[in-house]
Amino acid sequence: MSLKELNLAPHEQAYDLFQSCCAAPGWIQGMIDGRPYASRDDMIDHCQSLWPTLSEADWLAAFEAHPKIGDVNSLRAKYANTKALASGEQAGAKSAPDEILARLKTGNDQYLEKFGFIFIVCATGKSAMEMLTLLEARLPNTRQEELKNAAKEQAKITELRLEKLV
Repeated sequence: MSLKELNLAPHEQAYDLFQSCCAAPGWIQGMIDGRPYASRDDMIDHCQSLWPTLSEADWLAAFEAHPKIGDVNSLRAKYANTKALASGEQAGAKSAPDEILARLKTGNDQYLEKFGFIFIVCATGKSAMEMLTLLEARLPNTRQEELKNAAKEQAKITELRLEKLV
């Protein structure tokens, strides 16, 4: 989609397009209201200006839109896709061992129970072991610290998706 098409999209279509990048209602409306964008950089700048304005409810809605990492098979599929995208950066990387995937599942379950939302991290280019290390490092945090950490990661994910959109 071109930036011009995004700028001219009817409200409902624009809502759906922005929602595919981030499910935070305040962010979606802010992006719609910010149109028209003069350039991709202008759009990204506007996106970044919205992050501090979002409420906890907005962030939780954004996190909720991510699939929860569940069983070992879904973990293996997730990291297989990550490896394919990062194959040039991680040439020769092997599949994650089941023990790493099992630890990720356990850690994700603990994280959800402790904080009330799923573990959010920008996974692009990260191996399963890197993800596990990040997860385990963040588990001791307070809920407030994790809300901020997850929000920062959500922002990275959203900006990548927004760049792919146009």
